Parts: sequence; structure tokens; C-alpha cells
Amino acid sequence: MTDVHDKTPAVPPHGDHTPAVPEEPIPNPGLPAHQWRPTDVDERAEKRAERQVAAMFGLSMVCALLFVVAYFTLEIGDNFDTFMGLGASTVALGTTLGLALLLIGIGIIQWARKLMGDHEIVEMRHPAASSQEDRTATLEALALGGEESGIGRRPLVRNTLIGSVALLGLPAVVLLRDLGPAPGDKLASTIWEKGMRVVRDVVGTPIKASELEIGDLVNAAPEALFPTEENGYPEIEGVPLQVEKAKGAIIVVKMEPGDITPGPGRENWTVNGIICYSKICTHVGCPISLYERTTHHVLCPCHQSTFDLADSAKVVFGPAHRPLPQLPLAVDDEGYLIAQSDFTEPIGASYWEREKQ
Repeated sequence: MTDVHDKTPAVPPHGDHTPAVPEEPIPNPGLPAHQWRPTDVDERAEKRAERQVAAMFGLSMVCALLFVVAYFTLEIGDNFDTFMGLGASTVALGTTLGLALLLIGIGIIQWARKLMGDHEIVEMRHPAASSQEDRTATLEALALGGEESGIGRRPLVRNTLIGSVALLGLPAVVLLRDLGPAPGDKLASTIWEKGMRVVRDVVGTPIKASELEIGDLVNAAPEALFPTEENGYPEIEGVPLQVEKAKGAIIVVKMEPGDITPGPGRENWTVNGIICYSKICTHVGCPISLYERTTHHVLCPCHQSTFDLADSAKVVFGPAHRPLPQLPLAVDDEGYLIAQSDFTEPIGASYWEREKQ
């Protein structure tokens, strides 16, 4: 780098396009003279470096195109160990996208090291106020940076950089295909049905209304997720089981019956102060169970959406925009909690098709 106190113009021997270093108010402390880079003194080396940088950007464009080709041509699914225990699609997509980004980075580094202006600029301390002089100086600095980068004088480097960055948008567009289909009406119903018992999560034991005490919060689930010969529900396995677990998760809370303000038409949805809501936050679908007994508020740990369980789970704080769906409860002949029906509204995070339900 050029000695910042050097009073000689910082102009390479074979060109005059680099601005001179202005006079500095601090005396030269005696630093060694500036050593020019090969690309500053040899036009052939400069052109060779320019071609190298452009080649990096060009190869990045090729890798971005190969990513798209691999995405549509290589099979996925059961052939997950085609290459060294990994799927061919996984290896190809990761390699091509990684190289596309890496080559742009290497090209920019080489551009800065070999072709951009090779001298230091010192900015003296000044007040932080944004005066007109400061704004003018900033614009001049930006213009100087543009001049020193050589982007206007090196169309080969500039155009290949623009092309490589532009083509990086193709993998992003292609990957939008993997976002999956719209939810449609899949969240409008769950496995809950009339007469299904409420059971404790994980263990699957039914819950008697008489067992709960004021202030209790129980993480619960539908009995159908724990099939036995006695209850007669069919076996569910794999992905369908996980889907129904996610949609059917609930929280059961007992409070003083007088504390509950039932919503319109929900006057008989509770059992002696026992009320039930979906466990899935209506913001982005996080599971919630952080309960504040004195206020009857339940908090989502992800983004702090807070719901008042005593007042139809209305939102009292946070980014959620609608209350938690409520599950209507009753008791069977043995005193166990059961559902009167499925949820009467879609569960989970809000989505754009919900109003059509």
C-alpha cells in the first residue's frame, strides 16, 4: 500500500487514471517508499488479471446454470446413497451452488487485490454533524471509489460480475418450487371428533375432570393417537401420525368458573372451569404452554404472543392476530373429558386461504 504521507502522486507508471494523494497535514514519519504491484507496472499482467477475474465470474454463471439443470434432471427419493453415501441430487445441488458463490467471492477478492486503486486514503477526525460539506465530501468519496475500482474502465469485469450475480437468482427461483402446495383446507379439520377422549400427551392416559385442580395446565392430545384394543382407533404411523399430532395438540387449563368470559355460543364449551385450546400459536405455529396462573395468560416462547385463556384466548400482546382456537369439552359417563366436536375453525398459523374456510 502507498505511504499515506508520501507527497508523490500515487499514479502507476503505465497509467494516469488513479487520482493523486492530496497533501496531508501530518509530516511523513519516514515510511518506506511504495512498492508497485505487477499489474500497476505491466499492462500484460493487468490484462491477464482482468481475464482471470472475468473467468471467475464466468465460471460462476456456468455453475448457476448447472444447478438448475441438476435440479430438474437428477432423481430424488430412495436413491439417497448414489455418491459416497449421499444422493446425487444433494451432491450436485450443493456443489454447483457453493461453487457459484465461491467463484464470485474469489473474483471480487482478486479484483480488489490486483486491479483496484493501490493506495490508502486517510480521513481526518471531524465533527459528526452532517453538514453540507460532509455530504459533498461523501459524494466525492463515492465517486473516487467508483473511479478507483475501475468498474467504468473494465467492461469485461463489470459485465461478467453483473451476469454472475444475476444468474444466482435462478437457483433461488427454482427452489421456490420446493415450498410445497398451499395449505388449502388441510388445517380446517383435525383428528378430533365428537366423543373422543382427551388424554395426556406422551403417556396417553385419559383425564378425569375431577383430577384437575385450580391452576393446572395439562398438555394433552386426542385419544386416537394412542390406539388400543379397548378404544378401537386404527393405527397411525409415519408422517400421517406426525401431522395429526401437530394439528391435534391442545392445552387443558382449570380455573375458577367465574373467571371465564365465554365467547358467543360457547357458554357450554367448558366443564366446571376446565377449558381447552389448541396448543399451536396462531402467529407462525409454535407450540405454547408458558402459563401465568394469576392472569390466565399463556405465552408463546417464540415471539411472545400472549393470549388470555379466560377470555376466549384473545390476543393481549405480540404479533399474533387471532385467538387460539377453542375445543368444546364435555364429560362422558365415567367422568373423563371428551370433545364435543372438532375445532370449529382452522388451527395453526394464519394463512391467506383461511377466510375461504
